[in-house]
This record gives sequence, C-alpha cells and structure tokens, in this order.
Amino acid sequence: MSPRFLASILVVGALVCRAAGFLAGSGPGNALLAQPAPPAKQATWAPNGKRERFTAENCVFAFIDHQTGLMNLVENATAVSFKNLVIGLAKVAKLHDVPTVLSTSASSGPNGPFLPEVVQLFPKAPMISRPGQINAWENPDFVAAIQKTGRKKIVMSGITTDVCVTFAALAALDAGYEVYVVVDASGSMSPEVQHASTLRMSSAGAIIGTWFGIACELLYDWRTPAGPGSAQLFVEHFPSYAEIFHSHQAHTSPPGGGAK
Repeated sequence: MSPRFLASILVVGALVCRAAGFLAGSGPGNALLAQPAPPAKQATWAPNGKRERFTAENCVFAFIDHQTGLMNLVENATAVSFKNLVIGLAKVAKLHDVPTVLSTSASSGPNGPFLPEVVQLFPKAPMISRPGQINAWENPDFVAAIQKTGRKKIVMSGITTDVCVTFAALAALDAGYEVYVVVDASGSMSPEVQHASTLRMSSAGAIIGTWFGIACELLYDWRTPAGPGSAQLFVEHFPSYAEIFHSHQAHTSPPGGGAK
C-alpha cells in the first residue's frame, strides 16, 4: 500500500466518522453537531488573509451544455461515473441554495435536452438556450443571468471541457470574474484533451478543482446546518466514501441496525 493511498484512506476515514454521526445520530459526527459552529468571519483562508474562499453567499454555479446528446462525446470518464459527478455537483448547489444558471446549445437538435435529473433540481433556475453561440458568454441572456446574482465567483462545468467550458471560462476571467472549473463534472473526448484544456484555463487564471473539493469548501465546517446534508450527499455520490462509511457503520452499530 503506497503512502499516498494510505493518507487518502485516513483522510476519508476521518470524514466518514463525522458523516456516521450525522446519519446515525451518534458518534463523532453527533458530538460535533452538539457544538456550536464558530461565529461567521471574513471568508478567507487564513485569519485576516487576502484570499477569499468560495462560499454559498458569494458564488454562482453555471452548468453549460450537460445535454443528453453531448454526453456521448465524453470519453475521459465512463458515462456512469461522469453523470454521477454532474448530479452530485448539482446537489451541492441545491444543498447550499447557491444561485444556478443552466445553458444549452441547439437543444432541439442532436445535442439533446439538458440532463433531466439536473433540471428537476432547479425548476426555477434560468435555462439559457443559445441559438448559435458556442461561447456561452457571447449570449447576452447568459451573462445577464450571471450578473443578476450580483456574484463575482463562478463555479463552472460543462461539455465539452476544451470548448464550451474553456471558452466561457476565458471570457468570464477576461470580464473580471473568478472562475472555479469543476474538471470531473466537465467532459471531453479524451484524457489528453481534458489535460490540455485544464492547462489552458489554469494558465489564464482559473481555479481548477473537483466537485468534492468545492463541496467541502462550501461546507467548510461540519457544525454548520449543511453538515448532515453534506454527509448524505457524499454517501450517495462518492462510492469510496460510501463503502468506508458502511464499513464504519457496521462496526459501530449492533446487528439490529440501531446506533450504540
């Protein structure tokens, strides 16, 4: 077992202990729930720091072209795992009540409609249907929907990473926004294309991250009201986390299923 793998297991295991308490009503997680969350402070990474974190109050989520037809272009991940992460990311936005904007390209043609599971989560979210613009930022309705939120931090994902995500990310950066690109909820034709796209956006100033990363950044403290919902979300959409959680639960609960 490599040191890196062991470290990952230990980190996930620590999170699972907290999740177990949230979902079972006892254990380390429940002890944390009994403690009040620390008072709200400036959302920086260090006390009196200058780098502001992404929070539920300062960002907007943009899902670009997660359409049923375009899903067939995704080859950097399996269809099952990719869709799981996209839905998981959407649930993060829903859990934290973050403003969300959806956009499609030629949805009446072969690109298909937006993933219905995501649309169902945001029945009132703006759905921007672009008539021809490849770059979502070239569509005034899309930009207006982002501007209406009054937020300058965008959590962005889509299909394909090298075109629909990259073009919009570069444009938003150029317009003065801070962009967090969720690479595992963005799909492209190959791992090489995904890597090249990531490098291009990163060199332009985008923050490259993952759905689990942004989920934990928005949560930040298990003692907040979003703690239990986050635990459940991780169990549902993070398979490794779920299996470790279930193993932990089996060792800490009696055969009847109740918590000790």
